[in-house]
Amino acid sequence: MKQSVSTTDHVSANYRYIAAYNELNARIGQRQHALSLYITLVVGLIAALVASKRVEEPSTLLIEWLIYGFSIASVCLVLLNYKYEQILTNLRQYLSELEQLNNTSLELPSYNTETRWTTTANKARRFHDFTCAVLVCACNVIALGVFYKVYPNHFKPSLYVVWITSLVALGSLAALLSMTRFSHKPKWKRTSQP
Repeated sequence: MKQSVSTTDHVSANYRYIAAYNELNARIGQRQHALSLYITLVVGLIAALVASKRVEEPSTLLIEWLIYGFSIASVCLVLLNYKYEQILTNLRQYLSELEQLNNTSLELPSYNTETRWTTTANKARRFHDFTCAVLVCACNVIALGVFYKVYPNHFKPSLYVVWITSLVALGSLAALLSMTRFSHKPKWKRTSQP
């Protein structure tokens, strides 16, 4: 028996929804791994900063270049968070459209379509942004503190490095705290409960 063209050529909305939700979960996991990557980079840079003190001729080292690594790591965390926020928002908008097919959002609760669910989810997700902001701030302060403690003779002549690192950290902090404006925000509100 031959199947009709409509069943063989089209993927049903259920399969599309499941595939998009799997992609959403994978991207959430990747966003969490970005924090691990950031911490790994910072710990590695601090270890290199401390270990470089044991080199026989530290005066010939350009230790200030290591300090720039903290700024680069902070900016990378911001860019990765922005990337994942855009992907998650796009996926949730797609899921919202699928939830509204054939007006099913009028009969069933719709997580990505109804404001009551997404508002609560976005408030909870905000803690991820707070965590990233606290980490960026703390890691840069620790890095500058280690630089000052390990290389007190390099600190004053390298104030421009300290200022650049501090400004990039503050910019990263502001960017992470403003990441919420890129979140998925549906405009639909259920008027009657089923």
